[in-house]
Amino acid sequence: MGDKPHVVAVLALDGVVGFDLSVPCQVFGSTRLSDGSHPYEIRVCGVRPSVRSSVEGISHFRIEAPYDLTGAADADTIVVPGVAMPWRAPEAVLAVLRAAVARGARTVSICTGAFVLAQAGLLDGRRATTHWWAAPDLRSRHPAVDVDAASLFAGDGRIWTSAGVAAGLDLCLHLVRRDFGADVAARTAGFVVMAPVRDGDQAQFAAPAPAGDGGSLAATLEWLEAHAGETVTVADVARHARLSARTLTRRFREQTGTTPLAWLQAARLRLARRLLETTDLPVTAVAARSGHGSASALRAHFQRALRTSPDRYRRAFGARPGGSYRDVQAGVDVATRSTP
Repeated sequence: MGDKPHVVAVLALDGVVGFDLSVPCQVFGSTRLSDGSHPYEIRVCGVRPSVRSSVEGISHFRIEAPYDLTGAADADTIVVPGVAMPWRAPEAVLAVLRAAVARGARTVSICTGAFVLAQAGLLDGRRATTHWWAAPDLRSRHPAVDVDAASLFAGDGRIWTSAGVAAGLDLCLHLVRRDFGADVAARTAGFVVMAPVRDGDQAQFAAPAPAGDGGSLAATLEWLEAHAGETVTVADVARHARLSARTLTRRFREQTGTTPLAWLQAARLRLARRLLETTDLPVTAVAARSGHGSASALRAHFQRALRTSPDRYRRAFGARPGGSYRDVQAGVDVATRSTP
């Protein structure tokens, strides 16, 4: 790869949640481009050479950080994992985050790491999320932040927050998708053995299907993904699920946090992105194969969801040797995208 890797600095504060710390290392570290190259460089940066981990205030082990905070000074992305007593972040950490935003770097929080971004003043006037249990405290301590206690993750391009524990996986994979496209993200998801897409607006938790009543929509979701390019109506989805349209909509809300139509539209967008990345089909053919019907409809969907056009997306993410994050920055303003 011709350009330097995208540097991801993961901050290890004292009391860091070990799982949250490992998530960005695992996801970004497992990402490979089509030529097998590593597009990300991971740096774990400690406030001290050795910090303790914590889960609900109980320390379980210590972490040796190979970098100090200066390792984040030139990072393209800085991740703040969850931490015990996150409202007590050292001023040196806050200074690193403010400097990162000032120079255009991306800042990301996992779980209670959102408190640290808020303490740095980075979330004022922004929609942000954190673990649902901690959301009332974040809202109380930082009333200028628009706290969304339901979503898995939220962001506007340069500043991102995610909910508790596994939601950090979803956000990191989402960022891989933004940086290098859906195909690279899908391979990364397969390597770390996780679902390739959980949209940020999906609920943090949802009621499971009652045991033994056949209420799970898993088979129907797989069917929708496989038939996204075809003419599918809500009635078709209900028929496949063997439910009334009203019951289908209710169960979709319970199990996915969204509606059948919204899920289908997102599936069609994912299919269109894969076709643009991996084929040289004209936009009209991509529109037809992805269920959008016409090129104008596809362009409208791309503009609404990704704030770019299919042609610009293909120039940024289409398969070619040496594709990198720097190419994406030159080809598509990914900082303005807000949906998967």
